Amino acid sequence: MSDKERKLISRIQEEVADSLGYDGEISKQREKAIDYYYALPFGNEVEGRSQYVDSTVQDTIEWIKPSLMRVFASGDEMVKFSPHGPEDVAAAAQATDYVNYVFTKDNPGWEILYSWFHDALLQKNGIVKVWWDEYEEEQREEYHNLTDMEYELLISNKGVEVVEEEEVYEDTTYHNVVIKRFNANGRIRIENVPPDEFLISRESKGIQEARFVCHRVKKNLSELKLMYPDEDFGPEDLGGGYNEEMFNSERTARFSFDNSSDIGYNMGSEHEEALREYWLHESFLRTDYDDDGIAELRKVCSVGDYVFSNEEVDKVPFVSITPLKIPHKFFGLSVADLVMDLQLIKSTLMRNLMDNAYNQNFGRYAVLEGQANLDDLLTQRPGGVVRVKSPNAIMPLATPPLEPYSFQMLGYLDEVRESRTGVNKNTQGINADALTSHTTATAVNAVMTNAQSRVELIARQFAETGVKELMRCIYELLLKNQDKERVVMLRNEWVPVRPDMWNDKMDCTVSVALGNGSKDQQMMHLSRMLSFAGEAMKGGLSIVTEQNMYNLGAALVKAMGYQNVNDYLTQPTPPQPQQPGPEEQLAQMEVQLKQKELEIKAADVQVKMQKIQQEAKKDAVDAQLKVAELELEREQKRAVAIGAT
Repeated sequence: MSDKERKLISRIQEEVADSLGYDGEISKQREKAIDYYYALPFGNEVEGRSQYVDSTVQDTIEWIKPSLMRVFASGDEMVKFSPHGPEDVAAAAQATDYVNYVFTKDNPGWEILYSWFHDALLQKNGIVKVWWDEYEEEQREEYHNLTDMEYELLISNKGVEVVEEEEVYEDTTYHNVVIKRFNANGRIRIENVPPDEFLISRESKGIQEARFVCHRVKKNLSELKLMYPDEDFGPEDLGGGYNEEMFNSERTARFSFDNSSDIGYNMGSEHEEALREYWLHESFLRTDYDDDGIAELRKVCSVGDYVFSNEEVDKVPFVSITPLKIPHKFFGLSVADLVMDLQLIKSTLMRNLMDNAYNQNFGRYAVLEGQANLDDLLTQRPGGVVRVKSPNAIMPLATPPLEPYSFQMLGYLDEVRESRTGVNKNTQGINADALTSHTTATAVNAVMTNAQSRVELIARQFAETGVKELMRCIYELLLKNQDKERVVMLRNEWVPVRPDMWNDKMDCTVSVALGNGSKDQQMMHLSRMLSFAGEAMKGGLSIVTEQNMYNLGAALVKAMGYQNVNDYLTQPTPPQPQQPGPEEQLAQMEVQLKQKELEIKAADVQVKMQKIQQEAKKDAVDAQLKVAELELEREQKRAVAIGAT
C-alpha cells in the first residue's frame, strides 16, 4: 500500500467515525422509532398490571403508505421528459417511455417505492442507490459439421470458450462443438439502502454536495472474492471478521421484531473462512488525491486497511427523500417523530383504564389474616365458594369509577394526531357517524381534501426531491453507458432504443396525481370534458379534433384503473394533407420550373468545368510527352556522338 492510499484509508476511517448515522443521536432516534413501530414494550412495565402498548406509529404510517403508492404507482408514466427543441420531440417521448420501462420492468419499481417510502416515513430519510452494473452474459451454443476453416474462425472470436468438441471423419474432417459465448453487457440497477447502512458527513445539506458519503454493508469472504475476482487477498489482509462492530444497535432493532437478528449469522465463520463477514465500505469522498490543488470526487471500496478499488467518479449514486424536510439539513423529520409521544401517552392511559376495569370486574377485598381461604378467594369462577372462619372475614373495597375525562383525553390525542399528520377516522375508512344521509357531497369533499393536504404535501416533497432526481439519474446513466440498440415493447409496439442518440439537455418533470382530488372526481371531470368535446364536434366547432377526443378517452380509461388503453380505444389516423388550390398549384409549378432551370444551368456549368479539366489534363499529358520525346532525341544524339569518337 502506498503512502497516498494509507492517508486515504486513515481519512475514511475518521470520516466514518464522525459521520451521521454511525451510532450517534440520529441512529438512536431511528432505533426508537423502529421499536415504536413494532409496538414493543417501553421497558417501564410493572408485573401484575396491564402492559398494553398502543400502535399509533404503525397505524399512522400504514395509512399514509397506500395514498402515496396510489399517487406514484397508479399510472404508467411516473415522469415525463420535455424536448429541448423541435428536433427532440420524438426522442423525448421515447425517453419518457424507456426510463419508466427501466424502473418498472428492468427493476422491481413498485417494491423499491414501497420500501423507500416506508424508510422515510419511519426513519427520517429513505435512501436508494442507482448505478450502471456491467456484467458478462453467458450464452451456450452448439454447432455441427463445421469445416476446419469454420471451426478456426468460430473459436478465434473474442469471448468464446470451447466446452465440448468432437471430430468426425468422412471424406474430410468435420467438427461438432459446444461453446460458451461471453458478451459484455450492462443494465441499470436500483436497490434500497437500509438507513443504518448509510453514512454522511455531519455538516452536509445534500448528498451531491457532501464531503463524505458511504454505503457500509456486511459481506462475507466468498462474496468479496466474487465481487473482486482480480484481487489476490485473504483473511489475513482483511483483519478480523467477527467483531464488536457487528452489534450495531440500530441494525439489531431492525431485525428484533421476529427475532431474525443477523448477529448469529456470522457464526459460520467459526467453521468456514469463506463465511467470515466483514464491513465493506463503499466511500465517496472529495479529496485532492492527485495533488493538483483541487479536490475531486473519488470512489474507494475498502475493508479495514485493504483497498479494492480507488477511482475518480462524476456523481454519488444515492438519492434521498424525507417527509418533513428541515431547511439547511440533510436529515428531516419522520412521521414517527410526530406521533411517538402520543403512542406513549395513549399506552399509559389505556393501561390505567384497563387496570381500573379489571378492578371493577373482579373487585378488591380486605381479608382478615387467617380467617379466609385465600386459594378460594383468588379462584374466580361462577358459583365459587370461599371458605371463611368468621362472618366479616372478607370485606369489599371501593373501586373508583372510570372517569369520563380519560376517554375524552383519548379523543383529544386523536385530534392532535390528525392536526400533525392529516390522519383521521374519516380518511382511514368509512365512518358511520361521519358520513350520514344529511352530509352533502361538498362537505364530504371538504373533509377529505383537508385531511389529504398533509399527505399531498409529503407526496410533493417526495416527487420534487427524490423521484425526479432518481429518474434523472436513470436517464443520465442510460445516456452515458447504453451504446447498443435494444428492442423493447413500448406502447404495445416493439421499438429500437438508442439512448446515446438522445439530447442530454432534456427537462424532467414528475407526472403524479397531486392536487386533483379523488379518482371519482377525476373521472367526473373527464366525463364532463368528454361530453363537452362531443357536443363541440357535433356543432362543427373547430376547437376539438379526433386526437383530442382520443386523449380525453385515454385519460378516462386510465383514471378507471385500466392501463392498456389500446384495448379499448383506437388511435385516430392522422388527417390527410389538404390539397392545394389552382392558384397554389400554379405557383408551385412555377417554383418547380425555376428550380429545374437552376438545376439545368448548374449541370451545364458542371459539364463545362469537367470539359475544361479534361482539356487541361490532356494538355499536361501532351506537354509531358513532348518533353519525353525531346529527352529521348537528345539521348540518341549523345549516344551517336560517343560512338563516333
